[in-house]
Order: sequence, then structure tokens, then C-alpha cells
Amino acid sequence: MSKSLGEVHSSVNLKPQSNFWVRLFTFSGPAFMVSVGYMDPGNWATDIAGGAQFGYKLIWVILLANLMAVLFQTLSARLGIVYGKDLAQACRDHYPKPINFILWIVCEIAIAACDLAEVLGSAIGLYILFGIPLLWGVLITTFDVLILMTLMSFGIRKMEAFILSLVVTIGICFGLEMILSKPQLGQIFTGFLPTSLNSEALFIALGIIGATVMPHNLYLHSALVQSRFVKKTNEGIKEANKFNFIDSVVALNSAFFVNAAILILAASVFFTSGHSDIASIIDAHALLAPLLGSSIAPIAFGIALLAAGQSSTITGTFAGQIVMEGFVGLKMRPWLRRLTTRLLAIIPAVIVIKISGDHAVDSLLILSQVILSIQLPFALIPLLHFTSSKQMMGKFASNKIIETFAWIASLLIITLNVKLVFDTILLNISAPTAIGYFTRFFLIPMSAILLPLLLYLVSEPFIKKDKITKIIYGRRKDFSITTPFTNAMGLTKIGIALEGNKERDEQIIFGAMQIIKTMKASIYLIHCVQTVTAHFIGEMVEDDETLKMKDYLNEFAEKLEKENFSVHTIITGGEPQNEIIKIAKKQNLELIIAGSHGHRFISDLIYGSTINGVRQALKLPVLAIPVSKK
Repeated sequence: MSKSLGEVHSSVNLKPQSNFWVRLFTFSGPAFMVSVGYMDPGNWATDIAGGAQFGYKLIWVILLANLMAVLFQTLSARLGIVYGKDLAQACRDHYPKPINFILWIVCEIAIAACDLAEVLGSAIGLYILFGIPLLWGVLITTFDVLILMTLMSFGIRKMEAFILSLVVTIGICFGLEMILSKPQLGQIFTGFLPTSLNSEALFIALGIIGATVMPHNLYLHSALVQSRFVKKTNEGIKEANKFNFIDSVVALNSAFFVNAAILILAASVFFTSGHSDIASIIDAHALLAPLLGSSIAPIAFGIALLAAGQSSTITGTFAGQIVMEGFVGLKMRPWLRRLTTRLLAIIPAVIVIKISGDHAVDSLLILSQVILSIQLPFALIPLLHFTSSKQMMGKFASNKIIETFAWIASLLIITLNVKLVFDTILLNISAPTAIGYFTRFFLIPMSAILLPLLLYLVSEPFIKKDKITKIIYGRRKDFSITTPFTNAMGLTKIGIALEGNKERDEQIIFGAMQIIKTMKASIYLIHCVQTVTAHFIGEMVEDDETLKMKDYLNEFAEKLEKENFSVHTIITGGEPQNEIIKIAKKQNLELIIAGSHGHRFISDLIYGSTINGVRQALKLPVLAIPVSKK
């Protein structure tokens, strides 16, 4: 199994003997990309309803939810740093294939539901700022794949900086809202003190806590932290854990500020003016201008909403690619992955809005949170089991205190989420609407099917005593060269693109040897790693995965050297087509040899068509060796 985020794995290096602040800055970033999931449009409705109905009394609930989020995201980061694999890969190592397949499907549904919230949030933002109808706003969000493709070309650090700029934009907008709304500071501080809750307040509190921890963020964070180079020593791992904890605290407190600011805004504007029935984002925006007497407030509200939707969209795409590769080893072009996820979110949104009208948006937002609630236990429980396992984490396994707090928090959240799902089913089971049909024919069967899986995940460590093992990228067996070489064109520099699969690469090598003669040709064995962030860098760093791939290529090189070739190995990262073109130009290659899989239109869209792109871009012969499927 390849490393999580292979192209950026260990790609961010620490400066030698750098001071504390430089090292902290180097490690900072992953948690901010994760934090946008905690301030996405799906959380806004519960925050607005809480502030409008109960004033400042529920601020402590948001704080409690934030503390839980810090705990779980810290454990997620710790898993990635210590175990060296993300949560999806850890599940793939540990659980049987059928279980992993179900976990993947459930996670994909949850990511599509999360994207539904981003779609609706962005559409509402476009409506607020430009008056674009919600239905058209939903359709326009399809094209944000172009934004993502542009951003991915700049690298992971610049991507993190862009996400941070969106977080800062959201913070500035709500800082401005706070100034304009003139909240009562004394009551804000009082709101941090836990108080007893009546049934209505408890319902809102359940929604706030239940919608806070996003399951896909647990997969995402465990992968993103691996982009930093960490020395695999006790001191190096301990330092990485410390800096990532600081990163999580700072980033998630930014999310806490945004969620608290939304509640405070609703409390100071709607609760004090008697508009306690406000729960809709659109209604909240419409009342800001008349109640505050300022035209700036609704504009800032719309900008913050649009920024929240777009930032969450970007991180959701990475999370989707991570779980797809981690659970089942399936790789897809990033733009196609983005478009597929977005279509899965847009189709139900368009249908419901078309049938039920714009007022159905709030129901859709709630529905998206319910689906996330269903998936959350299937991410939380494996995370807690893995991070408390001595076999996986060694001396960095969670101690009894952390483990106890983590299980208490997770059981609380899971209980609240189960209640949210149950209440939603009761509320909509008889409704003659699109939401009602969805509840009867999807939500109820899905919940019933997943209950046995939940029981299995909880009890699995107690009934399965065998050791957890890591999947090692092993060395390939030797192969023998039996095909004779013939003198072809007297070429001196030949590039052979290998795929990292022994059976297919042997076919490529054997096919190449049928036309290459053992004269004085220099052979360049090329391998391009292609995973979720393949566009971030063009040259691979000297990390563990690179060294293992070099061993793999060197075995082929040794055999070719025995045939009097001068052999060079090149490992790079990104789109194979683009990287092969760059290498061919840089090394002045005279012939490119690669495998041909016989892809047709659909397969080319999913996996890419390397040969055709290389042939069109280079003025040199490109040989395609037929490779059979094995």
C-alpha cells in the first residue's frame, strides 16, 4: 500500500537547528485545512437557532463541542504521525475486505452529504450577494472544480495559505458583525458557564454537538500531517505530536470563534428583538439590515457564508480521494473525483428545490447533518481502538486517562447523533414530500443495515486477539531476461515508463527489449507516483516511500545493466503525462516506451491517457507496449 498523500509525504522539511517558532510554523497548516469543516454552512442553522431562541446561554455547548473536536483531531493527527498511515489505510490494514468496502461506501455517502451542505451554503451565499436564485446557484457550484484544479497546481503550502485566508475572511466578517450588533459582554461571559437546559434548549444543544465533529475530517487530518518530514525517533515523533497539537488547538479555536460569533450575533440581534423563531439562514440574513440599521452586515454575512462553502468544498475533495485510495486502493483524477462528488450532491438538491421550492433548503441542510451523524461512529470507533493499541502506536498509544475521556466524549456524541437520526425519522416518516420519501426508502434501511456493523466495530478488538500488522511495500522477486535484443535505430537515450506493478512492468520491459539493442544506449527507468495530491510537487523527496520505489526500480536496473546498458532511475510525482514530458525534455530522450492498456473513452476519463498526451507533446517516437490485465 502506498503512503498517504504520496507526493507530499515528508515533503515539508524542517530547517536544521531552527528555533521553536520556525518549527511551529513548519508544522502548522493541516489543522487549518481541517478546521473549515467545523464552520461549514451545515453548522450555521443550529447556531442561529440556538442564539435566537436562548440568547447567550448555549455558548458553553459550543465550547464543549470544540473541546471534543480538539481531542478527536489530535488523536487523528497522532495516528498519522506514529502509525504512518491515515485512518482509512489503518482500517484497510486491520479489517476484512467486506467490512472495509462497507465502511468506504458509508464514508462516500457522508462526504456527498457534507458536500450537499457546501452546495447549499454556496448557493445561499450567491443568492445573498448577487440575488441569484437558489436553483441556479446550486447549478453554478458545479464549476468550482475549475477553482480546485487551479489551486492544486500551486503546492500544498500555498493551498494551506489559501484555506487560511478564507478562514481569516470568515473571522473578519463575523468580527465586523459582532461590532455592529453590539452584544452584551457580561452575558457573553455568563454564557460560558454550564446551565440546566429545558427540553427545547436540550434539542438545540444536541444539534450543536451532534453537527460539530465531522467524520471525514478524521480521515483527512491523519493524512495531511504526513506531509511533514518527521524523524522516526521517539524525540522526532514526540515533537511532531506536540506541534500538531498546538496547530489543532489554534485552528479549531478559530472555528470555535466563528460558531460562537454566529450564536452571539443571533442572540444580540434576534433574541433581544423578539425574533426567536429565526432558524433559517436566509431569514437571518434578511433581518440583519433592518434590525442593525446597516447595509454592511448582510453583505459581510453573505461573504462569510460563501467563503465557508468554498473552503469546505476543497477539503472535502481531498477527504474523498483519501478514503477512496485508503479503503479500496482506487485512484481517480482529482477533477473527476470533484465533479462526481459534486454531482451526487447537486442532483438531490435540484430535485428537492424544484419540487418543494426554496423553503426546502433548511430541511436539506438538516438532512445532510443527519447523514453525517450516521457515519460518525464508523470513523470514531476505529480511531479510538487504533490510537489506544500498543501494537499500532507503541509507547505513543493513548494512556488510560485520554482513552477514558475519548470514549466518554465519543459515546456522548454517538448517543446524540443516534437521537438526532431517530427524531428525524419520526418527524419525516409520514411526510408526503421528497424528504419523506428519502427517509422511508433510504434513511431507515441504511440505519437498520449499519447497526450490526456498529456492534461489530465496538466488539471487534475483544473478540479478535491476533496482532495488527502493517502492510509493507515488499521487494519484488527477481525476473530473468530471456528476450534477445535487436539493433533498431541506434538510439543512445531511451526512457521506459514503469507503473509500479511487477506483472505489468515486466511486460513493458520485455516488450522494450524486442526492439532495443545491447549497444551503448542509456536507459532511463521512470516511475511517477500518482495519488490524491499528485499535483503538489514535481520531484519526489527522499522519504521512506521513495527509497522503497528506488529499490524496486533498481532490481530492473540490475538486470538491464547485465545486458550492457547504462541505466538511470527517476522517480517523480504528479500527472504521469506531464512528468514524462518534463523528463524527456530535460534528459533529451530519443525514444519513450510505456505500457498501453487499451483504454477507451470512459477509462481514459477516469485513469487518464498517458500515451496520447506524450505523443502529441513531444517530437520523438513513443512506443506503446500492449499490457494485459492481471
